[in-house]
Amino acid sequence: MTLSELDTPALLIDLDIMECNLGRVADYARAHNLRLRPHTKTHKIPALARLQRSLGAAGITVAKVGEAEVMLGAEPDDLLVAYPVLGPRKLARLMAVAGRTQVTVALDSPTAANQLSTAAHAAGLTIGVLVEFDAGLDRMGVRPGEELVALAREVTLLPGLTLAGLSFYPGHIKHLDEDGLQRLDALAALLAGVEADFARAGIPIPIVSGGSTPTLFQSHRLPLLNEIRPGTYIFNDRNTVAAGACTPADCAVSIMVTVVSNARGASVMIDGGSKTFSSDRSAVAGDVTCGHIVEAPDARFVKMNEEHGFVDVRDSSRHFAVGDRVRVIPNHVCVAMNLHEQVYGVRGGEVEQVWRVEARGKLQ
Repeated sequence: MTLSELDTPALLIDLDIMECNLGRVADYARAHNLRLRPHTKTHKIPALARLQRSLGAAGITVAKVGEAEVMLGAEPDDLLVAYPVLGPRKLARLMAVAGRTQVTVALDSPTAANQLSTAAHAAGLTIGVLVEFDAGLDRMGVRPGEELVALAREVTLLPGLTLAGLSFYPGHIKHLDEDGLQRLDALAALLAGVEADFARAGIPIPIVSGGSTPTLFQSHRLPLLNEIRPGTYIFNDRNTVAAGACTPADCAVSIMVTVVSNARGASVMIDGGSKTFSSDRSAVAGDVTCGHIVEAPDARFVKMNEEHGFVDVRDSSRHFAVGDRVRVIPNHVCVAMNLHEQVYGVRGGEVEQVWRVEARGKLQ
């Protein structure tokens, strides 16, 4: 099948670029003795999780139980749910997953730990726990220090649980500029303090799991870190480029759309809006565009309704005719993937793979 045979909007994955991205990160992890447990929140496809495992990933990461259920299709030896699991129905489903593979859960409260312990003990299972601490984002995680040590100690005393280590997410480091590198150095100092706290308490922490795609290739600057959980790296996007974590040539995903109207001289309409791309804006300050148009870089994708994309063509050297097709690199690929039922792996203008996005919408 050729690209011209696809209906639009169609999310395309350049297989050559994706495979290069995967190989580069696998090589980096091996070179720095880091466990790679990639987050599948970006691609949501078991076949791609299997590919990541074949390249040396030690396990996979998900956010929700629904994603964990789907990712059993990747036959992981180790599955991390990087999100607290609360409530009897979700915990029952998680125990069913844990009956088929080793499961670890990241959490940051005694409530979550006790509920997980009750479910695991009743099921006759042992669940690993990563106690999450706040590394600076102010989103999830207890404060480093006494509170973190106390929660870790409590986990060691609960039946059905084993303390696997610690977890953090450095989402406050979005750019690898001078300020970002200073924040990374501050995080290294914070981790050294955490290590000293646990050494004094006599509590071993085999796994220290963290990292993000923006900080991915600086992970070796955090000596205590021994596991990384990047997600976006498999595809990258405009915001990854803005963070300085990749180049435009490393963006594997584009969304092919059709020009459906040029009735307004200053702009044309494409058949993709917020239900195709998501409403995420560029991470670059002052940039209000919704994506990068590959075939017309000087055209500006400035606005979206649900099914309409507004492209400002006043400064573009290209003439857009109704029926023309263009490709758009999205600002945030993770959300865009979640909007598409199936996606297309392409190489040299040919469609090699058609994948159903099996974990899309798995929010529970």
